[in-house]
Amino acid sequence: MASADGVGHLAAENHLNVPVPDPGAWTMNNLSIGPVSLSGQQLVSDSLCVQRFDPMLGLITPINPMMAGISLVPPPPVPPDVKEIIHCTSCTLFPQNPNLPPPSTRERPPGCRTVFVGGLPENSTEEIIREVFEQCGEITAIRKSKKNFCHIRFNNEFMVDKAIYLSGYRMRIGSSTDKKDSGRIHVDFAQARDDLYEWECKQRLLAREERHRRQVHEDQQRAPSPPPIIHYSEHEAALLADNLKDDLKFSEATSVLLTWIDRGEVNRRTANHFYSMIQSTNSHVRRLMSEKAQHDEEMERAREAFRSALLTVLAQCKFSRTVVMVTVTHSATPHFRLQYRHMTPHYRLQTNIAGDVRPSTQYAMTPYSCISL
Repeated sequence: MASADGVGHLAAENHLNVPVPDPGAWTMNNLSIGPVSLSGQQLVSDSLCVQRFDPMLGLITPINPMMAGISLVPPPPVPPDVKEIIHCTSCTLFPQNPNLPPPSTRERPPGCRTVFVGGLPENSTEEIIREVFEQCGEITAIRKSKKNFCHIRFNNEFMVDKAIYLSGYRMRIGSSTDKKDSGRIHVDFAQARDDLYEWECKQRLLAREERHRRQVHEDQQRAPSPPPIIHYSEHEAALLADNLKDDLKFSEATSVLLTWIDRGEVNRRTANHFYSMIQSTNSHVRRLMSEKAQHDEEMERAREAFRSALLTVLAQCKFSRTVVMVTVTHSATPHFRLQYRHMTPHYRLQTNIAGDVRPSTQYAMTPYSCISL
């Protein structure tokens, strides 16, 4: 029990730093107010309680910060990135003071794969530079100046970010303390024409691929083109003349003939062929007109047959109506049985409806009146 009291006292001191006279006597009432002791004294002030809304009570009630899962202590700060000493075979890299601001860099050029390295020791060689920066990735070329700087070109762009991380390190060659064997290196982005040229080539390649994909998509959405029209020849003209006489191929043949005329295929040498094809077209039209006349005659005969049949039906309906009217007029119905007597009004109504039927006006329409040639 004593150990539990000690833990409670430690938690109270570490989180809120408030004195607790009786840590084992916490009580909570139904209103979720702050903790009180057995004597009724409130142990935590209202300003330390977080306000919340209780939907059951309809009012703002405080939350005890000592409850499990609730803490007013801010999260610990994220520790800064601490650079370590880098040991190489020929040299050693020492990080700069973490309290100093990080080295500044210029704006990164597009497609940058080359870095500028300045502040190199005077006695540094290309082998030492390659040994240090090969840890960042594959090196394509190193261009070292007579002064204390060089340019390094990597194989990929992400390797440049690793090289920038080494900016601010102090390089010391071997264990020498000579000033010529030590220097604070500065790594920055370099604007190389080779990087810019390769980046532009890559962008043009991507643009061509995008245009190709867009063209393929448009070709898929476009309606299919009509079949190409064959070129004129005497053999094709003879075949076309036969197709002009066929009802199934007449439309296609006329479109080919029109295309040949639009192309200017008619000349003194081909005039006879075109005249024969035009004559075949005219003959086909005359045949169509004769077929139309036959259809008109058949339509007229059908109309006459329909009219005569309709008049016969109307005359018979009139006779039936007369029979029913005479039966009702001469009071013949009382002599019938009761069930027959009830059917007489129905017969009369039916004959009246049949007698009012008139020929419809739509059958008087001229055949093919809506067709224009």
